[in-house]
Amino acid sequence: MTATGTGTGPGQAIAPAATAAPGIRLTAPAPGWSIDADVVVVGSGVAGLTAALRCAAAGRRTVVVTKARLDDGSTRWAQGGIAAALGDGDTPEQHLADTLVAGAGLCDEEAVRTLVTEGPDAVHRLIGAGARFDTAPGSEEIALTREGGHHRSRIAHAGGDATGAEISRALVEAVRAAGLRTIENALVLDLLTDAEGRTSGVTLHVMGEGQHDGVGAVHAPAVVLATGGMGQVFSATTNPAVSTGDGVALALRAGAEVSDLEFVQFHPTVLYLGPDAEGQQPLISEAVRGEGAHLVDADGTRFMAGQHELAELAPRDIVAKAIMRRAQEQGADHMYLDARHFGAEMWEHRFPTILAACRAHGIDPVTEPIPIAPAAHYASGGVRTDLHGRTTVPGLYACGEVACTGVHGANRLASNSLLEGLVFAERIAEDITARPAAGDPGAPGAAAGGPGAVPLPLLAPETRTIVQRIMTAGAGVLRSAGSLAHAAAELDRIHREATEAAAGTAGTGGAKAPEPGVEAWEATNLLCVARVLVAAAQRRAETRGCHWREDHPDRDDASWRRHFRITLEADRALSVRTTDTADFPPTAAVTP
Repeated sequence: MTATGTGTGPGQAIAPAATAAPGIRLTAPAPGWSIDADVVVVGSGVAGLTAALRCAAAGRRTVVVTKARLDDGSTRWAQGGIAAALGDGDTPEQHLADTLVAGAGLCDEEAVRTLVTEGPDAVHRLIGAGARFDTAPGSEEIALTREGGHHRSRIAHAGGDATGAEISRALVEAVRAAGLRTIENALVLDLLTDAEGRTSGVTLHVMGEGQHDGVGAVHAPAVVLATGGMGQVFSATTNPAVSTGDGVALALRAGAEVSDLEFVQFHPTVLYLGPDAEGQQPLISEAVRGEGAHLVDADGTRFMAGQHELAELAPRDIVAKAIMRRAQEQGADHMYLDARHFGAEMWEHRFPTILAACRAHGIDPVTEPIPIAPAAHYASGGVRTDLHGRTTVPGLYACGEVACTGVHGANRLASNSLLEGLVFAERIAEDITARPAAGDPGAPGAAAGGPGAVPLPLLAPETRTIVQRIMTAGAGVLRSAGSLAHAAAELDRIHREATEAAAGTAGTGGAKAPEPGVEAWEATNLLCVARVLVAAAQRRAETRGCHWREDHPDRDDASWRRHFRITLEADRALSVRTTDTADFPPTAAVTP
C-alpha cells in the first residue's frame, strides 16, 4: 500500500480520479445478453427507487437492477424513522447542529446543510408518492419522536416501528405503477466504460428467478449505485444477507475513490442471541430509548446517567462504548434494555415488530429486560461523491449507504440515513436529467479498465465466514494496533492464497480457484471492502466517532481531523492518501 498527504480545497464538482482506471474485474463469463437504457439504477431501497422514479418521470429510459426482490433491500429493515425538521419550533439549523455534533468534526457542513434544508420538502414529496406516516392522536399532524443525538422530536415513523417497510411499499408501488423496467435477483458485477473511460453500463448476473439467465449487461451512459451497506463483513450485523459491499467493491475496481470506511456504526442495542450468533440480528430501535427505555446492567442499575447530557439518547458511538465498558468491568458480554414500564398496550401498538422479534426468541419485553449488545449497523463512509452524487468516475453516481457524501462524518446521526438517500437521490436525478439525453448508447462497453482488464482472483464461498470472524475480532467495536495488524495480516494471507490458486502456483495440495458464482463473488467483494476498512482503521491513530482505538483513546484534531482517499491500483494494492484538512470532499479537483 502507498500513502501520501495530498489534499485539495473545496469547490463544486468532483473531477475524474487522477489515476487511470485500474483495469480490474471479477472473474465471470462474458455477457450473453444485453439491453440498452439511459440510466441504470443498482439497488431498490429509498435511494435507488427515488432516483429511478425521478429519472423515468423526466423521460429517461430507466432500468432498476436489484439483488433480491424489489422490496427486499435494506430500507425495509429501517425501524425508527426518518429525521427532518417538521415539528413546531424545530428548524434546519437545529438539525444541522445535532448532525455536526454526532459527526465528530468530520461532516462536510455544506452537505449537511443541503440535507437538512431540502429534507422537509423531500419528506412531503415522499408522502405525495404514497407513504403514510403515523399521526398524532386525534390529529392529521405527523407524529414525531426523538432518537439518540437529537435535541428535538423530529423523527417521523410509520406502522409504529416499521417505517422502512412503509417507505419501501410506497416506492415499489410507484415503480410498478410507472411501468419501470426492473431486473430482480441480479448481482451487479462490474462497471462498463467506453474508450474515454466514461461509464457505459454494468455487467450483472441474474440468479435464476429474474428476467434473464446468467451474466448479461445493461448499457447506459449513467449508472447510479444505490446498493446499500456492507454490514455482512462482520459476523453479527443488523444488515440483511445481501449487504456484502458490492457497490463499494465495484467502484474500487472501476477506479473510483472511497473515503471514511473506517467509520462503521455499531448499533448499541441489538438483540443479544449468544456469543456465537452470526448473520443478521434483530434490531432494537433507538426509538425504544426515545420513548423512555433504560439501559441497565444485570443488577438493574442504569449506567448512562452521568455519561452524557442525553443519557440513553446520547449519540450511538457514546452509547455503544458505554455498553462495552460496563460489560468489560463486569466480565459480561451483554447488557439490558428495560422497557417493562411501557406496558403491554404500548409495546403492541408502538413497537409491534420489535415485540414479535423478541418473543420469537423467547424474550417478552413486557415482563423482562431485553438482552442487548452492539452489532455492525451502518457504514458512514463509502464511494466518495459531490453534492450531486457524482463520483470520481465520469457517469458513475452513488447515493444512500454506499455513498460518502460527507453528511455523516465519523458517526451517523440516528434516522439521517433514509433522509440522505431521499435528498441525494433527487439531486442525482436532477443532475442526470439536466444533461442532454445520450440517445443511442453506441458500441457495447468494455469492462472497467478496457479489454485488457485483469480478472480478480475469486475467493471460495466458505471464506466469507473466515473474513467475517477476522473482522469481528480485529476491527469490531474495540480496535487496537495489535488487533488491526493481525486482521490485516490475515486478510492479506487470504488475498495472497486466492491469487496463488488463480495462478496455479499454490503449494502442494493447494486449493483450486473456485468457479465463478454468486457466493464466490460476494466473498471476494467482502474481502475487498474489509481490506480497505482495516487499512484506514490502522492509519487513524485516534478515537473519533464510531472508530474506537483502545491504544489511542482520545480524539486528535491536530493530526486526524481529515479524511482518507483510497483507490485500488492496477496491481490490486491499495493507495491511501490523506487530505490536508477536514474539508470533505475536496471537490474542485482531485489531485494525485
